[in-house]
Amino acid sequence: MKQKIFNGVSILFGLLLINGGLNKFLNYMPVPEGLPEGLLKDNEAIMEIAWLMPLIGMAEVVGGLLILMPKTRALGALIVFPVMVGVLLTHISVAPSGLPIAIVIWAILIWIIYENRERYLPIIK
Repeated sequence: MKQKIFNGVSILFGLLLINGGLNKFLNYMPVPEGLPEGLLKDNEAIMEIAWLMPLIGMAEVVGGLLILMPKTRALGALIVFPVMVGVLLTHISVAPSGLPIAIVIWAILIWIIYENRERYLPIIK
């Protein structure tokens, strides 16, 4: 039962990442109104670096696709880890209203990493 829940949560997490990554290329989700001014300034600064947003979007799409499949889930978690660090730091420093969601997403990522801990041992050794 635990494995089924883990697979279901991992699939939802992967789909969330794919959706977020594709939105960086296709811009199909509207920007919510009433975002904190600091968050808008941060986004403008990130957009000034022309290659950064496509890189983040690609990492989200590739990582999300890899997380969908149990065999490649560990690699997908490594790919999206830096992106998720940025998400968490953004919500801690600029937009604390989204922190509860960011913490839930981080809990899922930590769960994926924990369940695949044996696969990371060759990297450490």
